[in-house]
Amino acid sequence: MTYESATARAETQAETYASHVATLTKKYEQILAAGQSVLIHSGSEQHYFGDDRGIVFQAFGHFAHWLPVNRPDHFVLVKAGDKPRYFQVVPQDFWYDQSLQIDTDLEPAIHEAFDVVRLSSIDGIAKQTDLTACDYLGPDPAWAAAQGIAQAKINAPALLAPLDFARAVKTEYEIDQLRLANQQGLVGHAAAAECFLGGGSEFEIHNAFLQACSLLEYETPYTNIVGLDTNAAVLHYQHKSRARVPNAQLLLIDAGSRVNGYGSDITRTTPSQHCHPVMDSLITGMVALELEIVASVKPGVAYPSLHDQAIAGVASLLVEHGIAKVAKSELIERRLAHAFMPHGVGHLLGIQVHDVGGHQRNASGGRVEPPAHSPALRTTRMLSEDMVFTVEPGLYFIPMLLDPLRTGDAREALHWPLIDELIPSGGIRIEDNIRVTATGAENLTRR
Repeated sequence: MTYESATARAETQAETYASHVATLTKKYEQILAAGQSVLIHSGSEQHYFGDDRGIVFQAFGHFAHWLPVNRPDHFVLVKAGDKPRYFQVVPQDFWYDQSLQIDTDLEPAIHEAFDVVRLSSIDGIAKQTDLTACDYLGPDPAWAAAQGIAQAKINAPALLAPLDFARAVKTEYEIDQLRLANQQGLVGHAAAAECFLGGGSEFEIHNAFLQACSLLEYETPYTNIVGLDTNAAVLHYQHKSRARVPNAQLLLIDAGSRVNGYGSDITRTTPSQHCHPVMDSLITGMVALELEIVASVKPGVAYPSLHDQAIAGVASLLVEHGIAKVAKSELIERRLAHAFMPHGVGHLLGIQVHDVGGHQRNASGGRVEPPAHSPALRTTRMLSEDMVFTVEPGLYFIPMLLDPLRTGDAREALHWPLIDELIPSGGIRIEDNIRVTATGAENLTRR
């Protein structure tokens, strides 16, 4: 990147961030009653039980929505008609580095957008404002209560519901961070695939991803899922085996990067030359299915319809590849296809990987339950412009789910010898991050 392009990007990011804060300020003013103020807490440092070792900190989502600062005991105070105030609590400490590590492009914009108050102790907050008059949003209600904040004003549903609901729709600044997080994540995925095809272990593939993205493990938006062969059929497989797998068939890696608090969530399934030919063909089919689902995205579409499309696509692939011996419609009606895709087709994405408000009925609250046949579906919202979410159909051979079908009414509906051949291959998932546009979709992952 040239100096001129870097400078232009910094200026653009500062402008979009300023607009983002202005949008948040307006949203909060619409929600807050006259004279009402709310103190938003990043959270407090936590330690493992019986130990002085700190647990890796992650700021509360509604604080991170305002500021790209992942530090404990920082606060934003919002009051209708006033400039938002940012309390930077920076202890005087010689044990740990207390620098804030704020994006240099955004630091001047933060000082422009907020009344920044730097303090050395959390106790200084009470000297700056009457806490008893504030509402509190954050993960430490005990601290809030100790400040004299009434219980009814701590994480009040009347405040959280509209804020959670609004987070699904992103500002230009947020979409830019998600684009960058996707670009970085794709670099990591390319390195991971190369490591796998070179014979790398899960541990080596994981480290190749981190190194390519220039990330420490705790900086990723979620714990990387790196599964070879049968481990690919464990949906949230958490280990990274150091053992190399001779003639491994495939790699499923679900991993993302993070930029200013916004995380990408990308999954790729890569076959090797040793992959079972049917599984290799299924991977190609699942890539096509994922892109077909993305092509269906537009404002006004009900998200569960995307899930239904995914289940129908999986059913088609089962029939086309001789895994099922009955029609696609029967696989869906009898919920047999669902055993091969037991998770939902995706979820809202943003500051949190599984972002809030996915089942919320409207800004006032309420809940729209997922369909009975797919209780794991994380989003039941209607799509609207600038909403961001994942699309991630999967097809897995999971003995725990398939074995009950061997002896039930479904035993004649499936080709068990072929399924037994494919179980060692594990499973497939293809995942992109999608923004709804005015007329369709922008795939943030595929440029």
